[in-house]
Amino acid sequence: MLRGTRLAFIGGGNMAEALLAGLLRKGVAAVEHLTVSDPDSHRRELLANRFGIAVHDDNRTAAQGADLVVFCVEPQVLDAVLDELVSSLQSRPLLVSVAAGYPISRLRARLKPATRLVRAMPNTPSTIGEGVTALSLAPGLSAEDHDRTRCLFESVGEVVVVEERLMDAVTGLSGSGPAYVFAMIEALADGGVLMGLPRATAQVLAAQTLAGAARMVLEQGAHPAVLKDRVASPGGTMIAGLSILEQGRLRATLMSAVTAAAQRSQELGKEESHHL
Repeated sequence: MLRGTRLAFIGGGNMAEALLAGLLRKGVAAVEHLTVSDPDSHRRELLANRFGIAVHDDNRTAAQGADLVVFCVEPQVLDAVLDELVSSLQSRPLLVSVAAGYPISRLRARLKPATRLVRAMPNTPSTIGEGVTALSLAPGLSAEDHDRTRCLFESVGEVVVVEERLMDAVTGLSGSGPAYVFAMIEALADGGVLMGLPRATAQVLAAQTLAGAARMVLEQGAHPAVLKDRVASPGGTMIAGLSILEQGRLRATLMSAVTAAAQRSQELGKEESHHL
């Protein structure tokens, strides 16, 4: 869907780099149709050397003539970036923002009402092509706009579409979720070390166990509770360990972590809106 599409990335940080790598690795976009702008000369040099794409220090130059513009900048600078570019978007490209906590209504307020807009929330595993991205689509987008946006983010993992009102929940779950998983891997590895395993061995065992279990859920499509019950035999080792997790309220704690992160995302969005 992106072959022949001219894509401009405003901001050349880690997420832009991940998307560029995914697009080129999967062959869904051509090098000659990709441009990036970034104020950091080191980032521009890195991206140019790694991908062979055009890089610029000026956002307007990068966005000129683009069919799809991806804003990969921090939310606190996006206002200024949009104000700078509004006169350069006369061709009405599809605009995609990955700025956390920056709603479509705020994008529209900075741009023309008829602008085609998508808000995206990818997560950090996208940097290795194993991410998941939630998309919120503004009204009035065409089927081609939908397909192009999905194709962009499917280059770095899975894609789901949600109503924008659910984006804070996405932030609490998949956006913040990698940190919860890192904490679980660390704790499992620590348990292995406590029982005598070498640290490096314990970490591999813990990380691959979580990765394999997650892949089973995704590929088999069964409810996690069903998969758990299949392997927890009566009076066995697994049910003994699960009993301890229940006593420690693992599930309730993880649910609370998602809720707390989602609520904090809502608070940050409100704080930003008060500065308008």
